[in-house]
Amino acid sequence: MTTVICNFTMSLDGYMAGPNQSVDDPLGQGGMKLMEWMLSTPTFSGEDGERTVDDDMVDEVRNGYGAFVMGRNMFGPIRGEWDLSWKGWWGDEPSYHAPVFVLTHYPRESVPMEGGTTFHFVTDGIASAVERAKEAAGDKPVLIAGGAAAIRQALAAGLVDEINTHIAPLIFGAGERPLDGLDETRLEPIRVIESPKVTHVRYRVIR
Repeated sequence: MTTVICNFTMSLDGYMAGPNQSVDDPLGQGGMKLMEWMLSTPTFSGEDGERTVDDDMVDEVRNGYGAFVMGRNMFGPIRGEWDLSWKGWWGDEPSYHAPVFVLTHYPRESVPMEGGTTFHFVTDGIASAVERAKEAAGDKPVLIAGGAAAIRQALAAGLVDEINTHIAPLIFGAGERPLDGLDETRLEPIRVIESPKVTHVRYRVIR
């Protein structure tokens, strides 16, 4: 059975993006601070350096998934009808290397990219997007990549098996929170890994 996993970095007070998201600040004001644990690793940067548990987490996040689901806000800043020239934040060869199912209210033809990534646009909701991702993934897990609204929808619909979160020692006070309104969701911690920059916690969703 295909496992569906949510993965995100959040601040200590539960925000995975800062306020005032824009083209220049896709993670909101100060949001890139959340990702310093990842960006500074030799695995991500390609620079020389000592490998740590954070490198292991980068490897885990970047590899082994058969398909992805994301919200439209994560795919890009465009609202309303599509600007067909926009093909995501990631350049000609996105790092997904697998099918990506993008939630949207506006139909669009699939967009194949270099390196095996194809963006498919799903207009009939989160359950349909996850089902299509599971079919595409085969025996590999599906990752709900974000943003906060897509994660909330997937959890509220009971579609998620595990949450893999990376908690940075930051306090934002405002922004996008992926876990709001999910007070009846029950979680069981199954792994905790500490590093100087972030705490990696993996939970099983109890149904």
